[in-house]
Amino acid sequence: MKYAIIVDVTLRQGISDPEGATIERALPALGFTGVSDVRAGKSFRLNVEADNEAGALEKATALAQRLLSNPVIEDSRARLSAEG
Repeated sequence: MKYAIIVDVTLRQGISDPEGATIERALPALGFTGVSDVRAGKSFRLNVEADNEAGALEKATALAQRLLSNPVIEDSRARLSAEG
C-alpha cells in the first residue's frame, strides 16, 4: 500500500538560521507585526510503499536521516499527509 508522507527538516535549536532572521527583519516593512522567532526549513512530500502506516513512517524517517537532512545540525520529522 502507498502512503503519502511529509518530511519536515529544520535547523536544530541553537544553530544560526540566517534565512529565518532575514525573513523576520523584513516582516515589519510588509505590515506584519507581532511575529518573532522565525525559523526556515524544508518540506519534502513523497509516497512510500509499505505494509502499514508505521512501516511507511519508519522508512521515511530513515530516508530523512540518511539523505534529506544533516543530522549534525538539522532535525527531521516524518508524518502522514492529510491529503491521503
